[in-house]
Amino acid sequence: MRPLSPSQHRLAGTGNSFWGVAFMFFLSVVIASCGPANEKHTMHDQTASELLGNPKYPAICYGGYRGLSRSEQPTLVELKDDMKILHAMGIRFLRTYNVQLPHAANVVKAISELKQEDPDFEMYVMLGAWIDCAGAWTDAPNHNEQDFEGNQEEIERAVALAQQHPDIVKVIAVGNEAMVHWAASYFVAPKVILQWVNHLQGLKAQGALPSDLWVTCSDNFASWGGGGNEYHNEDLNALIEAVDYVSMHTYPFHDTHYNPVFWSADVQQDAQDSTLGQGTIEQAMARALAYSQNQYAQVVKYVEAIDENKKVHIGETGWASVSDGFYGPEGSRAADEYKQALFYQGMRQWTQSSGISCFYFEAFDEPWKSAANPTDSENHFGLFKAEGEAKYALWPMVAAGTFNGLTRDGHTITNSYAGQREMLDRHVLAPNR
Repeated sequence: MRPLSPSQHRLAGTGNSFWGVAFMFFLSVVIASCGPANEKHTMHDQTASELLGNPKYPAICYGGYRGLSRSEQPTLVELKDDMKILHAMGIRFLRTYNVQLPHAANVVKAISELKQEDPDFEMYVMLGAWIDCAGAWTDAPNHNEQDFEGNQEEIERAVALAQQHPDIVKVIAVGNEAMVHWAASYFVAPKVILQWVNHLQGLKAQGALPSDLWVTCSDNFASWGGGGNEYHNEDLNALIEAVDYVSMHTYPFHDTHYNPVFWSADVQQDAQDSTLGQGTIEQAMARALAYSQNQYAQVVKYVEAIDENKKVHIGETGWASVSDGFYGPEGSRAADEYKQALFYQGMRQWTQSSGISCFYFEAFDEPWKSAANPTDSENHFGLFKAEGEAKYALWPMVAAGTFNGLTRDGHTITNSYAGQREMLDRHVLAPNR
């Protein structure tokens, strides 16, 4: 779940017919987000400062897991296939989450081999190092202490990978949602993140890491000062000064349940008709975009009060396409491929036009996230299904031949719902009151 935003927003939507201009709307952003895909490059080595905020380098969160458990590690061939798919759609910057398992190191290896095979292949990585409190994932987590040994080993693995592949690893993120209090199984205080950020900055100063490698922490908007006063303290302020930039998360999708006022505002619904016209749904999605923009603005305001020159980028945001719980037909009705497409395209348009990097969550569905419940929303944030079907946001790319000749696990890239809009429409519901 995600913490509540202190304010709600309303944006006027369009009055177009339900599907009237969707294709042209999507296509315009597809063209904008694919800038580098058709350009010829020699072997590039962009720095983090050149990548972040640059619309020529769209970013995405990536996990290559296909199975119901992370013990089923994707092979190097599978990772290369994924890299080719993402490269074809214009992605140039990936975010990973931990280096405890082989996955992240193998992603970097796959990119390295693809660069050797094809000088035009270009991809960079924001490498996540997982941070836990003492007793994390037990019945008695101690949020006042950290798992020092485990965290130290994780940082050492990240450092080794950055040293080995400085042309690929451009950012190290210390922790993932490691300070936000609803991460009850493992969160730590800002002073813990600060300790490891300072350690990495010290390695840079000593020449043990590239001086242009950037260090951050990727955390919820509230943890970066955009939430309540319980997060505001001197350690957070020192952390803001220590990182090279702030990486914040924003999830209006989850708050369609936890803060539903913004989601269902001004919805007039016939009790006999659960599906409404495009205007109502687009108005809701416009409010969702405004919700994220407001959270971003709150973080920027707090950060700039500490360091007026510190940049803020979006390390994670996304929208699920399926839910049998809080976000499905009996809940907020937020989850479907149409709303996902509107949010994806809206976020891309806003961030790319504003000089903000957005590591969109996520590239592919990952069934392991809620293995016991296949229709849990956590399994369905991908723009592609696990077997490689492109969801509605990417249908224009399929039509344009972007993925011709590419496969995932032997499957060609085809449209979800067999490309039949009327089949997709059956799952698109107006926001619940």
